[in-house]
Amino acid sequence: MTTPRFFKISGNIIDILNKEIFQGTLEIADGQIMKITRESVAETHFILPGFIDAHVHVESSMLVPSEFARLAVPHGTVATVSDPHEIGNVLGLKGVEYMLENGQKVPFKFFFGAPSCVPATSFETAGAEITPEDIEELFLRPEVKYLAEMMNWPGVLNGDELVMQKITLAQKFDKQIDGHAPGLRGEQAFSYTAAGMTTDHECFTAEEARDKLAAGMKILIREGSAAKNFEALIELLSEFPDRIMFCSDDKHPDNLVESHINELVKRALAKGHDLFHVLQAACVNPVQHYKLEVGLLQEKDPADFIVIDNPENFNILKTYINGQLVAIDGKTQIEFTPSEVINNFHAEPKTVQQFKLPAQEANKIRVIEPYDGQLITGTLLLDPKIENGNVVSDVAQDVLKMAVVNRYQNTEPAIAFIKNFGLNRGAIASSVGHDSHNIIAVGCDDESLCRAVNLLIEAKGGISAVYEDTEEVLPLPVAGIMSAEDGYWVADQYAKLDRTAKEMGSTLISPFMTLSFMALLVIPALKLSDKGLFDGQNFQFVDVLVRE
Repeated sequence: MTTPRFFKISGNIIDILNKEIFQGTLEIADGQIMKITRESVAETHFILPGFIDAHVHVESSMLVPSEFARLAVPHGTVATVSDPHEIGNVLGLKGVEYMLENGQKVPFKFFFGAPSCVPATSFETAGAEITPEDIEELFLRPEVKYLAEMMNWPGVLNGDELVMQKITLAQKFDKQIDGHAPGLRGEQAFSYTAAGMTTDHECFTAEEARDKLAAGMKILIREGSAAKNFEALIELLSEFPDRIMFCSDDKHPDNLVESHINELVKRALAKGHDLFHVLQAACVNPVQHYKLEVGLLQEKDPADFIVIDNPENFNILKTYINGQLVAIDGKTQIEFTPSEVINNFHAEPKTVQQFKLPAQEANKIRVIEPYDGQLITGTLLLDPKIENGNVVSDVAQDVLKMAVVNRYQNTEPAIAFIKNFGLNRGAIASSVGHDSHNIIAVGCDDESLCRAVNLLIEAKGGISAVYEDTEEVLPLPVAGIMSAEDGYWVADQYAKLDRTAKEMGSTLISPFMTLSFMALLVIPALKLSDKGLFDGQNFQFVDVLVRE
């Protein structure tokens, strides 16, 4: 794929910065917009800046950056603000450097953050640590634009020495600091912002977002594969068009094939929001906030833009990055390139006995209650189902056994219970388990749990589904969380496993994505780490078995 040194393109130009639409012609040389001429043209299509995902973990697509780019550009995405803390938790600085270098293989603008919380907490086993010295080294790289989401908000509010050291480093290098504080409101939100946090992507109610806006934060409206906050927050756009951005946070590969930020643009326009407000959130605000080298359709800007049929339908016809045509009529023009495989996976096969939980004298069990389309969970106290002295899955009541298996050391599985997964047979498992990426599994019986987990240990990472004589696996050998294969193939394989999980009874929108967040301790209320059941509101372990 070659880039012409000089070409012209005409159409209806949408100038977001000056809030006007006019007919004209762009003259592009060596990847830069050299001149914009206002003139009558025959073309009826529209030209505007490309979209930016303002907060995403590329690893959650299960694709390496070069493949993520191939799938994203047909939707008009030209850049991402990417937090690589997923691979950071597995491989540390080496993993972050892998993402930076892999992203440079393709004509796409990846801007990365320096992970602030690796490991995310001391209550789980991660594969690595990212130190202040590592962060300082990353800040010396031009593509590292910010300190990635500061999930340890208690550490910020309490002035934790290590947390403050990282914040000070970001300020020294004049880097923005991303926040991550679900449910934080009032004076605490003001204190968190005063410490240097500039954004939040975790709001799930408009009231919470308003508190954070009042404190001075910018709000990222998130619509990913698991967490969906668009409907709750989009009405804020008309009031705060200069302080809203769009993001996916986590996007599974099958969903990325279907749409990206373009979907949020279409939905916002369908609700009657002003075109320029919508495009400011999708295109302009991330560039200005993070100081990104992405063009905004001005003379001397990089030639990063998209061509659409019209603002009513918003079908994306072409995507250009640095003057290079990277997508046309829904087809990527970025070629597949082989990627190196690196990993950190040392677990050994488990036995069925290791997944048994003796009932002891408990008459209640603490149960995780996930909410479809949200990362937060509730806590239930329910009656246990006991067989042969062990607490087992109660399929009839949709209370299933869950396990987290340390993949860095050979230890016993941590066991808990979860409701609302809906499986009526077999088990599913994933080594995409935020944030430490241990193996996480849920199942209807101990035998199935063990089989699903052992398939991933054998593959050294992936997602799996088992029931009766069926065993399906999508290997993810890059850090145990990504595939190096063609992204469209990965999307097909993932979609097949997603269908299998739903055929097994799951009613969740995205069973594997929801599963992956059930070990994310920094999101309340109840989660499971490889060390045990964890209360995310009080930041302490609690017992699964309860005697009332």
